Amino acid sequence: MQGGSSGIVYGGLKYQARCIADVRADAGSTTFLAGTLSLKEENEVHLIRLSPAESELVCDGLFYHPNEIWDLKSCPFDHRVFSTVYTSGEGYGAAVWKIPEQHGQSNTPQLEQLFELTGHTGKIRRVLWWPLGKHDKLISIDDRNIFLWNIDTSNKSAKVISQGSVDMLPNLRGGAWDPHNHNSIAAISDSSLHLWDLRSMEKSVAIEHAHIRDVDYNPKKQNIIATAEDEFGIRLWDLRMLKHPLKDLPGHSHWTWTVRHNPEYDELLLVCLTPPSASLVHPRGKKNHYSTHIPTMKIASMVLHGAPTTHHYLLLCLMMEGLFWNQSSPTCRENEACQPSSALRRVCCLYNWCCTELCLVIVPC
Repeated sequence: MQGGSSGIVYGGLKYQARCIADVRADAGSTTFLAGTLSLKEENEVHLIRLSPAESELVCDGLFYHPNEIWDLKSCPFDHRVFSTVYTSGEGYGAAVWKIPEQHGQSNTPQLEQLFELTGHTGKIRRVLWWPLGKHDKLISIDDRNIFLWNIDTSNKSAKVISQGSVDMLPNLRGGAWDPHNHNSIAAISDSSLHLWDLRSMEKSVAIEHAHIRDVDYNPKKQNIIATAEDEFGIRLWDLRMLKHPLKDLPGHSHWTWTVRHNPEYDELLLVCLTPPSASLVHPRGKKNHYSTHIPTMKIASMVLHGAPTTHHYLLLCLMMEGLFWNQSSPTCRENEACQPSSALRRVCCLYNWCCTELCLVIVPC
């Protein structure tokens, strides 16, 4: 697990893994969750921390999970709570879990299942947490339905408030929750994007006839989203005027899988491309500037950790089906000035080759 010229390797995974999530509620350290995907063996969730010297990836906890993990999200307001979407012999399921207090135990404690998200009849795709802190609602999406839940992690309860269903043709694949309006989400299907009002569970405006693979809201500007599309690469949209995109950011050789805005520098995007690679994109000027190109091979998931000269450390988690930035530390590094306008100085890339190793490498920005 030590650092070297090829990066900091975490070799503690016993089985192949697909999902990595950052623990954004843990403001005191840089922490990740990784979930394994084994068909025959009992799966695991690893709690992984980057050492203060940034020289080692340390396993802070290893917990058994009963099924294959296909989606993994950390709760944005409680660092011990997370959700998983999983498969079993009976189909797909989703649940919310809590990491137990370890108190120096040498044996592996069991995860505490707070509640299951039952009632889905189709293939569950995603669980969405509202991104801006504590909220008593949760969203689960299957290929035909969107469920809005009222949750109470203290009392271990979850109750369906409302449900929205799509027509027979669309096949829901995921979505994003509006950070500026907790009553609105953008849901993507095979050929369109629709905005949903969670109060009425009705669809409103849409982007039709588009093979959209991912969507992300601008965290600083209302009504602005970015989409990753097969034909057109990355597009920026104003939700009030959807006839034409605000800007096209092609610059790719094949499909684009994922896109995320940086939470501090909203015009800095990270894009996952096919063939497998990642790029940091600054969509200013006449040409699109790809400030960093990160080639990968058979990538299943990847996390970028940026070290800016501001008072925030920037984290990013990239997967072939999901990607996000995050802020992990409210303090300045030693001997570094806190200048909000400064650009990223470097990017650390934590990637998973869908095998049993994670690797943290530093690439110039």
